[in-house]
Amino acid sequence: MSLARHTASRFARIALGHLTREYPNKLDHVMGGPDDVRSPRALHPIFYGSFDWHSCVHGFWLLATLLRLRPEMAEADQIIALFDDAFTDDKVAVETAYLARPESRGFERPYGWAWSLMLQAELLRHDRPWARTHAPLAAAFADRFRAFLPLADYPVRAGTHYNTAFALVLASEYADMTGDEAFREILRSRALVWYGQDAACQAWEPSGDDFLSPALIEAEAMRRLLPRERFELWFPRFLPDLARGQPATLFTPARVSDRSDGKIAHLDGLNLSRAWCWRTLAIALPETDPAKPRAINAALNHLAAAIPHVSGDYMGEHWLATYALLALENG
Repeated sequence: MSLARHTASRFARIALGHLTREYPNKLDHVMGGPDDVRSPRALHPIFYGSFDWHSCVHGFWLLATLLRLRPEMAEADQIIALFDDAFTDDKVAVETAYLARPESRGFERPYGWAWSLMLQAELLRHDRPWARTHAPLAAAFADRFRAFLPLADYPVRAGTHYNTAFALVLASEYADMTGDEAFREILRSRALVWYGQDAACQAWEPSGDDFLSPALIEAEAMRRLLPRERFELWFPRFLPDLARGQPATLFTPARVSDRSDGKIAHLDGLNLSRAWCWRTLAIALPETDPAKPRAINAALNHLAAAIPHVSGDYMGEHWLATYALLALENG
């Protein structure tokens, strides 16, 4: 469970093949009038590829992360050239101005918001001008979190883009990288409101188009945002029977019956995101906890079920490598 050089190159080639592929394209675009009927590239001069806006954003995160981890890979020069072309002041200004439209209030909430922040956190790790250039767009999404979270009385527990725990996880990466303790406190306090009293999780999953485990991503959000001693009290209440392999569904990789179906293909992502969460949660468990080896084995089994299917059909290929990298590099 580590990123070999040939795997990094494979993932890079996959992403380079779709980040500038404009069609097919699924827009999240509310039109206020006939002048808003425009192409994906006209609307989003940076994030127009990869089937949809958010997949393009996290495709850039994937390449930036691969470039940092494996700077010697053959694709490095191509990645740098792509980023130099994409992250210009003019293009970022267009992407940011799109958010100012009255019709864009709910644009990509919260999944795309969170991935924009995650991308910025990664760009900040590079000694290049990309983070400075992209900063206004990331700041706009951070402001959206600040305005939205106090209004969000209830979490969204779906295993798809609307999941609020996943958004907190990625946004916390941005808070940490920017040193924004006030923003991190907003995330932490909302996590406690949403999830602090949860106990004896039944894990009614997977649903037919999940790519996130509602149970495990909630636990990962609390691991990230709570002080360690508080998480160590919360987690055994939330999933009290892990040492017995219960709930069994969390330990069983999902079956993917048709990878050409975009929704069913989400289940490969579920297996990868579960592998990621199992790895990070295993680290948080004491060495003597009998749940620890179960968590590690669950991570290995989920990764093995999905990693061969990162490429193949475009319905998965335009996004799955991102989740494979999360699974391989976290933990």
